[in-house]
Order: sequence, then structure tokens, then C-alpha cells
Amino acid sequence: MAQKMAHPSHAIKGVYALTPDSMDTEELLLRTRQALKGGVQVLQYRNKLADPALRLAQAQALRTLTQAFEAALIVNDDAQLAVAVSADGVHLGEKDGSVSGARAILGRNKLIGVSCYNQLQLARDAVAAGADYVAFGAFFTSTVKPDAAVATLDLLRTARAEISVPIVAIGGITAENGAALVQAGADALAVISAVFDAADIQLATQNVNKLFRK
Repeated sequence: MAQKMAHPSHAIKGVYALTPDSMDTEELLLRTRQALKGGVQVLQYRNKLADPALRLAQAQALRTLTQAFEAALIVNDDAQLAVAVSADGVHLGEKDGSVSGARAILGRNKLIGVSCYNQLQLARDAVAAGADYVAFGAFFTSTVKPDAAVATLDLLRTARAEISVPIVAIGGITAENGAALVQAGADALAVISAVFDAADIQLATQNVNKLFRK
């Protein structure tokens, strides 16, 4: 089923799931399918352990799966891989290159997201450079990145008042603590453990998704 988007940035909303590091592609697809059934709107493929061949195979399989659910696929760090699998875009961290460099590889119709941690100026600079969305965090203690910089609700409110592109909140987010982030202006909540470590992945995703309907 072909994906339908008016403008790419409109895809950044709701539950934004980041894949866990997994060497088992079949298991990764099984878990991701459950998350997509639960209402994931955006899936970021992130695997810090896989070699290039496995990353390509997993990203291709996830591209097919996300298309079936009409969800956006973002590739972490690697614009070339995003192009290779026809992903919807790439997400850049502090050391992952420039927005302009990624844009030259991806073209103007793909999404570029930028991690801004707890620094509003990074978000301003990213938007000025042409980023389609920005991400702030960590808002809560993260098991994936326990030493991450701490972001506040005040930062999120200030960013929402100033920045027009979608804002993603990340870091230790659960169905229990995410409501305040949505109220403060987050367009999407990025989750890993809250979804993929759950006994019932589909239900856990649905519970996070409910925060956007209140």
C-alpha cells in the first residue's frame, strides 16, 4: 500500500518508535509488527550493533512493513542507507553530519530530523538549515541512554512557542509520564523500552497512543 503524505513533516506525529538493537531480523520484524498494530506513526530504524549488510537487510524489511501500515520510516544516522531503502528520511545526532549534507543525498522531499538534546539554539540552527523536525530529550531517565542530557518541560514549551516544525520528545517516556509532554507541545513521543520491552507490545503502544487523544 503506497504511503500518503501531503508534506513530509506531517508524518511526524503520535507514537515515534525506535527499534531496539537486534541481530535477529525475524524477531525484530515480529516485534515491530506488533508496535505498528498498536498505532506507531513513525518508526526509526536504529541498530548500533549490526554490520552494513545486516543493516541494509533489516532496513529493507522494515521499509516493506512500514509501508503496509502507512507509517513513516526514518533511518538513524545514515542518509545513504535511507536512500538505498527508499525510507522517508534520516535522523541526525550531534556527530552525524549536517542537514545540508543529508539534504544533498536525500533530496528535498525527504524528512530530516535533528537531535537537539536540551539546547534550544541547536533547534533554531537546525530549522534554519532546513530540518523538517527536531527532537529534545531526555525528559526522564532513560535505560538506553542513562547519561543523556536532561531536558525540561519549560524548554519544550518555549520551543513550541517559537518553532514551527514538529517537535519530538524522547528519553524514558512511558504511557504514565508522557501526557505532560504532549500538553507542553510535543507532536510525537519517541519510545523504545516502553514499547519493545513490554510483555504485550501492541497494548503498550496503544496506551502511549491514547495520550494524543486526550
